[in-house]
Amino acid sequence: MFEPIKHNMETIAGVAIYPILSLLIFFLFFLGLGIWVYTYKKETITVLSQIPLNENQNEEPLNPAK
Repeated sequence: MFEPIKHNMETIAGVAIYPILSLLIFFLFFLGLGIWVYTYKKETITVLSQIPLNENQNEEPLNPAK
């Protein structure tokens, strides 16, 4: 099934760099995301986690008849 693709990819010079680059980008993105989450302030996470529970307390109800 992959023989035509494999043959075409083997004929491209320097094609081995693409899997390495994609793995590096993937790894760096999730490493940065992990560092960002680890260093995020606990107070901000608490406030953000309460937003769905407090959604309609400070808002006027929508009235489509107006």
